Amino acid sequence: MARIISTKNTSKKDVIIKKAAFLFTKKGFASTSMRQLADHIGVEASSLYNHIGSKNELLQTICFKVANDFTTQLHQIAETDLSFTQKWEQIIRFHISMMLNHYEEVFVANHEWKQLEDPFLSNFLHQRKLYESRLVEWINAGIQKKEFRNIDPHVAVLTILSAVRGLEFWHRHKKNINTKKLESAMLDHLLFGLIKK
Repeated sequence: MARIISTKNTSKKDVIIKKAAFLFTKKGFASTSMRQLADHIGVEASSLYNHIGSKNELLQTICFKVANDFTTQLHQIAETDLSFTQKWEQIIRFHISMMLNHYEEVFVANHEWKQLEDPFLSNFLHQRKLYESRLVEWINAGIQKKEFRNIDPHVAVLTILSAVRGLEFWHRHKKNINTKKLESAMLDHLLFGLIKK
């Protein structure tokens, strides 16, 4: 039977998580079994348990890795001296990059988080709420600095996050669109409605 093949920069657990994200995206978390995951990787199901405790642990790992990546990036941008327009440009670019380069993981975090069990579910929802609240603060601060129009900050954040999640459509319908052009076009459309003229 084949072994799980890792690389210099990825562990065997990383390989399992990546394959699990792919299957959860295609079949859904509830409809994916550990045996199906093992078959997809090409190993015995029992060998998976040398690296991961359960299917639920895989979901937790994927959801919190994505959430932590977004939160870390948000904090890094917040600590800069950039204008709020520039901060929003950076965070939108990061969201787009995550959707394009880590699509399966982000898809799972966006759609399968409801399958988390407490305390992980409550923790995940709390982390997401804090993230969105910080983005609302950026809109409010941009309005006060007269960088942005006087718009509803909650609607602005919801609109931007929903638009970026719309890249799921781009993934499903391939898409002869250059990714750099796609990023620039989305950034232009999303920021244009914020900036005060």
